[in-house]
Amino acid sequence: MSFAVIGMIAGMALGFAGYFGGFGAFLLVAALGAIGFVAGRFLDGDLEPGDFFRTRGDRRR
Repeated sequence: MSFAVIGMIAGMALGFAGYFGGFGAFLLVAALGAIGFVAGRFLDGDLEPGDFFRTRGDRRR
């Protein structure tokens, strides 16, 4: 599945949450979606825990 389709599905879910549940539900769905995205990137091997805990002087390009 392409990232465009995944983004469309996520946008539709956020839209439904905002319409039916209000702004609080919108924020909850957005936060859980972001957590799920990061967890998926960890499972795919695209991210490592050290990526979040580097100091400013330790930038790699």
